[in-house]
Amino acid sequence: MTMPTTIGLFILTAVAEIVGCYLPYLWLKKGAPAWVLAPAAVSLALFAWLLSLHPTAAGRVYAAYGGVYVSVALVWLWRVDGVRPSVWDVVGVAVALCGMGIIMFAPRGG
Repeated sequence: MTMPTTIGLFILTAVAEIVGCYLPYLWLKKGAPAWVLAPAAVSLALFAWLLSLHPTAAGRVYAAYGGVYVSVALVWLWRVDGVRPSVWDVVGVAVALCGMGIIMFAPRGG
C-alpha cells in the first residue's frame, strides 16, 4: 500500500470513528433525536472495517492510527465545534504524526 493510500485510509477511518462517537454525544448532551444512534452505529462499523484494510500487523496499525486520529480530531474541533486549536495543539499533532510516520513507514528487515 502506498504512503498516500495509507494516509488517506487513516483519515477516512478517523472521520468514521469521530462521526460514530459525535452523533451519540449530540444525542446525550445536545438533545439530538435518538435516530442519530443508527448512523452512529453504521459509522463505527465502517470505522472497524476500514481499520482492517491495512496490510500490516493490527497492533502497528492501531498505534499509527492514533496519530492520525489526533490530527483529524483537532480539525474537527476547529471546523465542527468552532474552537481554534492552540499552538500546543498543533505541536502535539506534529509529534503524533511524526510517531505515526515512524511506526508505519520505517524500513523493516525481513
